[in-house]
Amino acid sequence: MKKQMMALILFLFTFVLITDSLAAEKPRIGVLRFTNNTHAGWWHGGMGGELQDMLIAELASTKSFSVLERKELDAVVSEQKLGASGLVRKETAPEIGKLTGARYLISATVTSFEEDTSGKDAGFSLLGVSVGGNKGKAYMAVDLKVMDTNTGEIADVRTVEATSESSGLRLGLNLSFFSGNLGEKAKTPTAKAIRGCVVEIAQYLECSLLKGKDDSCMKEYDEKESKRKQKTKDSIKLE
Repeated sequence: MKKQMMALILFLFTFVLITDSLAAEKPRIGVLRFTNNTHAGWWHGGMGGELQDMLIAELASTKSFSVLERKELDAVVSEQKLGASGLVRKETAPEIGKLTGARYLISATVTSFEEDTSGKDAGFSLLGVSVGGNKGKAYMAVDLKVMDTNTGEIADVRTVEATSESSGLRLGLNLSFFSGNLGEKAKTPTAKAIRGCVVEIAQYLECSLLKGKDDSCMKEYDEKESKRKQKTKDSIKLE
């Protein structure tokens, strides 16, 4: 009887350890460079990599994912090859074949961007001194794609949107001997919209890949998606 009880306790203990180990494993993801399908003026040659870095940092900060760095992969491989060459002390050389593979690859494309969609600029001028206020608005949409590296299939797609507004005080001088701008907004609507999209992507992936399709958070995103599609339909007039 005692042996059977001990065997049962040992089985339950082993089962708990295995279950905890599986539960603790974080989804392994790699983030690809962003691409751009718009004519946004702020986009330049290195912006795809900058947005990639922003999303990597945001995902890592959630502590919910094992985020794999792919931008510096060539440097890692070179270091492993150097270790295998015999030029590095064996006890300090990295092992070849120990790279961790990503289960999911995340790609993102900026598909829509609008700036100052409801901008305002008003004020007054007296004796060469002008005082006024300004208000700007920016909208950005990103098409998100999650690829399963085990099957090569697209595991998930979602369009993420962000709208941002900002306002500020504008002071200026316009005299015959001096002209300048004395104030500027610290954060532009464009920068806020970009950051908003990156944060929204990280939160969506946390919901989709960790909590699952049946979680209440996914219902909220589905509602957002329905509203987005309906808004798009309403803006199109077919004859």
